[in-house]
Amino acid sequence: MRSLTIFLYEWKHFTGSPFKIVAVLLFIIASLYGLHNGADLYEKQNAEIERINNEAKTKIETTISYFENNQKGPENRPWIDVTSTFWALWHTPTYHLKKPSPAIVYNIGQTEQYGFYKVIGTSSSPYDADMTKEIANPERIQSGTLDFSFVILFLLPLLLLVLLYNIKGQEAEHGFLPLVFVQTGAKNWWIVSRTAFYAILLLLVLFGLMLYGAMLTNVFDSANIFGNIFLWITLYLFFWIVIYFLILKYGKNTVSNTLQMIGIWLLFAFIIPATVQQWITIEKPTNLMVDLIDVSRDTKSEINAQSIDQIDAQLFELYPNLKDTKVAKENIRVSGIRGLSSDALINVEMKNATQNIEEENKLKNKLISKTYWFNPITYFQNKLNQLTNTHYNDYETYRNTIQKSVDKRNKILVFDVWNTIEVDKEKYLEYNATLSNNE
Repeated sequence: MRSLTIFLYEWKHFTGSPFKIVAVLLFIIASLYGLHNGADLYEKQNAEIERINNEAKTKIETTISYFENNQKGPENRPWIDVTSTFWALWHTPTYHLKKPSPAIVYNIGQTEQYGFYKVIGTSSSPYDADMTKEIANPERIQSGTLDFSFVILFLLPLLLLVLLYNIKGQEAEHGFLPLVFVQTGAKNWWIVSRTAFYAILLLLVLFGLMLYGAMLTNVFDSANIFGNIFLWITLYLFFWIVIYFLILKYGKNTVSNTLQMIGIWLLFAFIIPATVQQWITIEKPTNLMVDLIDVSRDTKSEINAQSIDQIDAQLFELYPNLKDTKVAKENIRVSGIRGLSSDALINVEMKNATQNIEEENKLKNKLISKTYWFNPITYFQNKLNQLTNTHYNDYETYRNTIQKSVDKRNKILVFDVWNTIEVDKEKYLEYNATLSNNE
């Protein structure tokens, strides 16, 4: 009964405070803006994926028509022969796609830092230019793509500050705080009840906003995503409520409480993350991908300049079963066959270079994870990234699958070229079926 009385009192206090009402409305507007940015990105990526799939389907149908019409390729390109393995694979469009999660409406995460589709060729790499776009969060905000998670992580604590800053302090300054404690029975219970009112109010607002976001991208089609994200947002809200409650409990006046709240927010939102980032940068400087550039620029030329015997020895080491192919058994010196096979050797060097980059990134992530106990905002950001499939690990898995697809394509090319396979319609369809399977 006491809590209900306090809740009714706080409701009157809240509705009579235009400043607090405006703060809540601005928070809702910023959240809606962030939700729509996430939904727009989701729709754009899905539309682009659909366009790519349609484009690939058209290319496949065009190539099939060559086989059906006894053509070697387009009439205006007489050097193309789709009955050869190289040109058949060249005309087998293979894309690896990272479909966006509907939960991206809540959290863009690292979605804009990496590509979400990749055309696969024998010389492709997970670290090609179209896969490593670097866009920092401030740049996203400047370009108008502020997301819902940013509102939650940085603006929610400010909104809570606005709602709680004058609890107890205002009564203490007017000298009737002892009377309040006599009427309510306990100091802590009075502060807890008033704080709980705003906690419930914000939970209702957050639930309504998330429900609206779920309708934008059909989040409910994915099991438990909505509930898990709401749970972590609730935990994040209570993390700040506990901090602010302790400040209110032991604080002396409104000004002191407000300054302490702002100080804590600045510490957790900016000072600690910035310090950690600077430490990581010093400890593990940004990889300039020199090894990758050297492989792409120099090693490729060195491999292609090797003798036939040197290339054969490396190919046999990479693919021991290649010794059983027609060309190897009959010792046939087919013109251009080593040149067509050299991409497989270059691919090995590229993998070695990218592996070093991945190892460095893992070390950086490991160092960051060790700071979670005093760097809570980064911790909660990473939890949201994991729940929305926008985490670094999700893109690492995506890159690994790209590499597997490149490996598969090179292996098919090398073995079919060394077996002097002549491609027909059935073989071409087999290529498409094999390469479209990313397992």
